[in-house]
Amino acid sequence: MTEPPRACPGCLRRARLLALLGPYIENLATGEPGSRSPELLRLSNEDLVAAAAPKVATQLLGRVAALGETELQSEIEAAGCWATCRHDHLYPAGLRDAADAPWALIARGDPRLLEGLEPFAAVTVVGSRRATSYGREMARDLGRELAAAGIVVVSGLAFGIDACAHRGAQDGAGRTIAVLGCGPDVAYPAAHRSLWRRISETGLVLSEFPPGAAPWRWTFPARNRIMAAIAGMTVVVEAAARSGSLITADLAAELGRDLGAVPGPVNSRTSAGPNELLAGGACLVRNAQDVLDALLGPGARQLEREGPPLDLSLAAILATVEAGACTCDAVAVALDLAGGEAAASLARLELLGYLTCSTMGIYARTMQPPPRVAAP
Repeated sequence: MTEPPRACPGCLRRARLLALLGPYIENLATGEPGSRSPELLRLSNEDLVAAAAPKVATQLLGRVAALGETELQSEIEAAGCWATCRHDHLYPAGLRDAADAPWALIARGDPRLLEGLEPFAAVTVVGSRRATSYGREMARDLGRELAAAGIVVVSGLAFGIDACAHRGAQDGAGRTIAVLGCGPDVAYPAAHRSLWRRISETGLVLSEFPPGAAPWRWTFPARNRIMAAIAGMTVVVEAAARSGSLITADLAAELGRDLGAVPGPVNSRTSAGPNELLAGGACLVRNAQDVLDALLGPGARQLEREGPPLDLSLAAILATVEAGACTCDAVAVALDLAGGEAAASLARLELLGYLTCSTMGIYARTMQPPPRVAAP
């Protein structure tokens, strides 16, 4: 890693505020438990407190505002965790374009797992807690084969499909991320403590809630939006017609992510959700190769970890675009280049597949993996 992760105090205060608001947001649930949570989490601190706890808004905001940076960081470090936020280089790219993205992420595990993690390099696998033997086998096989292909397997540590996907990724000697609806230091469910510990040691446990935060019904739909956004594809293995896994699928579709489903018997309750998704146009997932074909292109066997090599000058221009200089003039000014030199270099990066350029001359990074920078 080039530099350690670091979350700013304002974003860490947001995480602490969410923990304090737990019971208040719980009482706002209408219809399905916590169904409004993604909508509420788009609000500013002031608007969120006003909506969830108007009678104690002043007290809660004052309590959070009084938390100093040292206190916030010490709490996280004492729990064996670290944090990143939307202002930090390590914050996942897939979350940056989500309107309700978490301000901060608190984690246990290897921070390198988030370094350069683009949506195309991760797949979220979800499904029923009451999975059949068929569903458990499919989830474990998908986790193992995707991990072996270099894909990060994301799930929620729940019973059934989630746990099988995580274990499969570990079988494949690959990397897996568990996204929790409680503090990252809280093994939930408790029966999965050994799995939680192993993921903490070899993968990553991720949450928008601070250490010690308890789970609520609303925090699970909330964590689903992270799972949907961080990955380029969400695969539903088994799910009843009104399963929470379909919330994740809906959120992924709203973000323009690929959606996959494992087919099952038409008379099976646990396959009603995936079969419905397939009828609506979701990608048919019979094995990991179907996922790789959809995510990386037909016939892809392995995630390429490096794009075409770049010399130092092209690498500097690419980094400048990634940092926000999205026009030729902006790049030229940022790097003190002649306009023609900047234009030629940007065109070269287009040819190599690193950039696209709109008709308005706006450059954007593609999903090409990061380059290997050639020695001078």
